Amino acid sequence: MALSLLRGPDAPRAPHRRTRPLARLLSVVVLTALVAGLATVSSVATPTAGARSAAPENPLADGPWGVYTGGQDGVYPAWQAASGDRKKLLAKVALRPRVRWMGSWIPARDIASKVRDYVETTQREAGTEDVLIHMAVFGLWPEGELNWRKPLPDGYPPYYRSWVDNAARAIGDARVAMVLEPDLGITRKDGIWRPRVRWEMTEYAARVFGKLPNTHIYLDASSADWLKVDVARDMLLESGIRHVRGFALGATHYTALGDEIVYGRQLVAALAEAGVPDRHFVVDTADNGRPFTYPQYWAKHPDGDFNNSETCRTKTERRCNTLGIPPTAKVAAAEWGLTETQRKYASRWVDAYLWFGRPWLYRQATPFDLQRTLDVARTTPWQ
Repeated sequence: MALSLLRGPDAPRAPHRRTRPLARLLSVVVLTALVAGLATVSSVATPTAGARSAAPENPLADGPWGVYTGGQDGVYPAWQAASGDRKKLLAKVALRPRVRWMGSWIPARDIASKVRDYVETTQREAGTEDVLIHMAVFGLWPEGELNWRKPLPDGYPPYYRSWVDNAARAIGDARVAMVLEPDLGITRKDGIWRPRVRWEMTEYAARVFGKLPNTHIYLDASSADWLKVDVARDMLLESGIRHVRGFALGATHYTALGDEIVYGRQLVAALAEAGVPDRHFVVDTADNGRPFTYPQYWAKHPDGDFNNSETCRTKTERRCNTLGIPPTAKVAAAEWGLTETQRKYASRWVDAYLWFGRPWLYRQATPFDLQRTLDVARTTPWQ
């Protein structure tokens, strides 16, 4: 599934990491009578609630998670400017860890400074260099995904490699969870221009970022209602899965978490049979609070827009867009309503539920949509 707009406006862990003194923490933010689970916020870094109970080898479960406080997605500035009930609703998004997208709209000459500023700001506001920074790298579609049939511009692959090199130098030894090339699955569409070119670009990025000591990379692998397992497996093998920790599921789709977990387990097994064992995965839960599949959406909305799917109108409506499980490494908790088998799979192979989908943006891309944000915050079954 492809989006029509560009996405922006403008390996084993190291044995130890440095910790920065807490003297330069941001001023404490307190929200009176905030919704359950967000009652008091004392920093823009949040602990991974219950994460210490996750598998000790999970690199995302150890230490605090950063919260993006910049303006790229519009959420945090909107929360700052709001008051009353609106502020409480916006806090459900603004004060939670969200993946910041870095892509082709940022020139190669500027990407290092953008990444460095994001890393240093997040670390400073968290009061520690141990904070987990959430990032997506999105550079395969410089002219937008709907132009997937068009050849890449002349010279773009080497430019992309330069972009990746600059970004990697800026990340350095920071602790990062990276979703690499959301919508990589588009490369499996019939009629796409030379998919191998984009797979080779992604493989280069996987190798370069994969050498960083504390960056944990998850290649986009589509969704349970999109690519068949063998198709996703072959795409990942071509795109550098050997160099990274695993793959990511659910970007731009709204599939039920349990279905994604089962699909992910099947893909883990298929990769192992192909000679790439022990891969893990993350799942997007930003917008599957009331999940639905691609066919289910069109059955309910024959003239709809899947990319800008209708938000829920009430807390009880089904098959509509609303916030899902808040970001966490507590993946097998009973409160998520998974079956025993799904919990077993999650405990073994899922590193985290992350928010790399962005239902608060128009068509999941840009610009910020205040009304959508309020709608998904008001109707989510998860506080």
